[in-house]
Order: sequence, then C-alpha cells, then structure tokens
Amino acid sequence: MSIFPNSDICDIPSMTTNLTKQTDFDAIIIGAGACGLMCAVQAGFLGKRVLVLEKNDRPGAKILISGGGRCNYTNLYSSAQQFISQNEHFCKSAFAQWTVEDTVNFFEAYGIVGKEKTLGQLFPVSDKAKDVVSIFTHLCADMGQEIWCDSEVKSIEKVADGFHIKLERNSHEQTMHTPKVVMAAGGLPIQKLGATDLGLRTARKFEMKVTETAPALVPLTITGKEQGWYEQLSGNSLFCRVWNDRISFEENILFTHWGLSGPAILQISSYWRPGEWIYIDLLPHQRIIELIQQERETNGKKMLLAHLSGLFTRKFAEAISDRLPADKNLASLSNADLETIAALIHEFKVKPAGDKGYDKAEVMRGGVSTDELSSKTLQAKKVPGLFFGGECVDVTGWLGGYNFQWAWASGYVIAQNL
Repeated sequence: MSIFPNSDICDIPSMTTNLTKQTDFDAIIIGAGACGLMCAVQAGFLGKRVLVLEKNDRPGAKILISGGGRCNYTNLYSSAQQFISQNEHFCKSAFAQWTVEDTVNFFEAYGIVGKEKTLGQLFPVSDKAKDVVSIFTHLCADMGQEIWCDSEVKSIEKVADGFHIKLERNSHEQTMHTPKVVMAAGGLPIQKLGATDLGLRTARKFEMKVTETAPALVPLTITGKEQGWYEQLSGNSLFCRVWNDRISFEENILFTHWGLSGPAILQISSYWRPGEWIYIDLLPHQRIIELIQQERETNGKKMLLAHLSGLFTRKFAEAISDRLPADKNLASLSNADLETIAALIHEFKVKPAGDKGYDKAEVMRGGVSTDELSSKTLQAKKVPGLFFGGECVDVTGWLGGYNFQWAWASGYVIAQNL
C-alpha cells in the first residue's frame, strides 16, 4: 500500500535510466525531499547533471503531507532567529544566498502564488502540496535530472576520485561511482515516510561530530495522577502564552487524552528538555484579578465558576475550578484567593512526562554538527565532495514554514558548489 493518501497525489514523469551512463552524473543526491529536489533543480540551471536517489516510491514524501497536505512552503518572517542550532549564526550565510523573496519568486515563476495565513505562513493558493512537488519533478524531467525511486542507499565509500555508493534498487544491489555526494536524506521523523538515520550514520562513518538528536515540534505527554485531568479536557483549545526560561510563544494549545498539543506546545517542545517545567498563561492579554474586581463591583454575588465560564469554555472552567475556591462568590474572595486564582490562570505549571516521539514529531532537533561543515558551501570540512543539507544538519526551525525555507536555501547553496 502506498504511504500517500491519494493515488494521484502528484503527476510525476517517468525517470529511469540504464546503468551505462552512471558515471555521467556530476553528483548523486540522496533524498528526494525539499532539500534534495531544490538542489537537483538548481544544479540543472547551472548545467550540472545529477541523479537523485529516493527510498520511497515517489518523491517529496514529507512535502506531500506537510500542512495537512497543503504545504506551508515558507514563512515571510524567516530569519536565523527562528532556528535552533549549536551555532546560531551558521544558517545566516545560506539565508543570505537564498532569501524568502527568492523562494516566493521561484514558486511564482512556476505557477504557485502564495497566500499568507497566520504569522507569516505562506501556502499555495491551491492548498495542494502536490503542486509544489510537481514543479520539481517536471523541472527535473525537462533538464534531464534523474530521480530513481525505490532506491535505498546501503553504504557510501570514499575513493580517490570520488565516492562509491552501494544501493538496492527494485530488489537488486548495485554500486555507482560519483565525484560528489549530497546527503539530503532528512531526519528521523517519520518512519512510515521512510525516515532514516543515513545522514547521521554517514557523518559518523567519516568521523564527523553529531549534535545530540531528539524529536522537535512534537506533542508533549502527561502521565501519572495528572493524566486524568488532561483526559477530561481532550479537544479543548485555548489561545495562550507558553514559556520556559529560554523562550515564549503565543498561539493555541490543545488538550488531548495523553497531554498537550497545538501550535504553542509544538513550538515550546523544541526548547523543552525532560524533567523541566513549562508555564502557560491562560489569559495572556487580560489580568484575571482586574476582571474579577470589575465584575464584583456590579455583580458581587456572581459565583467564581460562572465568571470563569464567561472567559473559557464551561468544561474548562469546571476543570480548573477543581483547583480554585469555586464555591465562593466574587465578593467573598479574599486577597489570598485572588492570588491563588492569578497564579493558576497566568502561571499554569506543567511538567511533561515526555513527548510523542519521532512518529508524531514534525522535525528532528540536532544532527550533523555545524562545526563539521562550511557555512558558505555546506561541504564537509573533512571529506571534500561530501555535502549535507536540510533536516539532517543541526539547524531546526520553528513551526510555520521555517524548516522548508532552510531546506530550499541549503539545497540552493549546495548546488552552487557541486
């Protein structure tokens, strides 16, 4: 069964070849995701011929499911500030070489006009991720760039004049030679989409450092005696400010039967470490004490639960009332009561038990250390001719199109240096 929801998800031209011309390629790109496809197209513009090896049965697996199949292909506000890395300056060179404007212009040139949704997120007007993939597959076909699907790379060996790549294609093993290799195989999320640690294994094989990896942009779990409280609120969504001692985000959170999700939680998850607390302001643009004081001037007999039900859903108000003096009316609330209410509403404390893992994560945090790569070319310092781009590098963006911008930029930069 195909991993893709629709059999017509993208119209991809046939891209096969015999092996008699295998040495004609200027480079072999491993991975037909966002970085690999952009690299192939940009290399073609420069007159370089490449072969893209893809483990799945068609290109662009994560592109096709991104944004619920709509593909949030960049963010208008993208800059180095929205990325996590051991070297916060590393991605600046790539973003200077390939800007958000370049991304917008590239897609517009091939028929995709963007529409901005929330917080600078840009989607195709068509709301179809397959349109994004089709641009790359058709350009590759037009320029003679080849994409071999169902091709799994088994090993990469450095030789005097380049690399030997051993792969399994259509149940047959073969070895190919190439002067240069582009590792664009992605990260560890999501296994059913062909996620692989090939990029990390390749880096370690060549004695390159790898920054510790973990799921990022991932829902957080609650276990133990607190789990039941979250289960009763499953499906409730609130606009909140979520923070820790590193960063804060203002977006929706979603209560689930296993914990917390929603955009704000996914964002903070990239900055959360096991054992740490996160904090939630349930009314980020109002002060609960002021609201109570205003209300009790005219309606002091109103019960606290009734007041909270006007600020939140009834179900949520009842849930948090378990932790508050809900049996009191507003007039009878003491200063200590008000302080308790304010602490709960504006500094709701959560200590997640963990996260939902790579199969529910949007991206991987960490990866091939930026110390091992040239920021200007993304070539490995220790292994001339070997390049790393996209998710397998220790550059992780926020939710909302940022990781695509890194993928396009890194693919472009590598192509210029093949």
